[in-house]
Amino acid sequence: MKKFLATALSLASLCLSHAALAQQSTSRLDEVIKVGKLRVCTPGDYRPFSLAKPDGSYEGIDIDLAQSAAKALGVQVEMVKTSWPKLMDDFVEKCDIGVGGISVNTERAKRAGFTMAYMVNGKAPITKCENAAKFQTVADINRPSVTVITNPGGSNERFVRANLPQAKVMVYNDNVTIFDEILKGHADVMISESVETIVQQKLRPGLCAVNPDKPLQYGEMGYLLPRGDTAMKAWFDTWLHLAKASGEYDRTVDKWLK
Repeated sequence: MKKFLATALSLASLCLSHAALAQQSTSRLDEVIKVGKLRVCTPGDYRPFSLAKPDGSYEGIDIDLAQSAAKALGVQVEMVKTSWPKLMDDFVEKCDIGVGGISVNTERAKRAGFTMAYMVNGKAPITKCENAAKFQTVADINRPSVTVITNPGGSNERFVRANLPQAKVMVYNDNVTIFDEILKGHADVMISESVETIVQQKLRPGLCAVNPDKPLQYGEMGYLLPRGDTAMKAWFDTWLHLAKASGEYDRTVDKWLK
């Protein structure tokens, strides 16, 4: 009887091992290649990473890189428009990868995986140039007399809520025109990724990025991937590594930043 039980347990263990291996070998990557389509979620409102154009097309650093990844996979890109409040739900339900200046954080990691970080890009203020000296630190901004404008649902708003409880917070839904509200005098300052503040000060004379080389908070950017899909993460990490090693990544970033 003992011998029979030992044999049964051994067989059960072997079956479980085979099942685990079979599960590990299943990857969204295989489905993407089979279907010939990479579904890419993006809010499309975040220069220089991803911007939805009036004709329905997209442009930016992450759009060019997503197209490059799709080409390397031998598939076509299908863009899926989302928003920052709905990003995670839409990604889980509709997409294979998420791009567009997405910050790596533990909240998103509860529902998705990330590629290796492709950019270190912390939070920095942007304000009217005449006020730049007044908003050098978190303490300078965290005052009842300061109006901080933020787009909803993303890491910018989370930073504001966590670090600027004394400031007046103005939530503004259009991430493309939000910086004009500072120029109009409706808000004093916005907190965003340092790269975006650099881009916006070029696009909107009168606005100045405040110490973008010394951000208020360390941050990384990565692409969203299906949680636990080791094969897909391995492929995208390999592609990113080679894109950086070949100079393709730097050329793409320079195209949009210089």
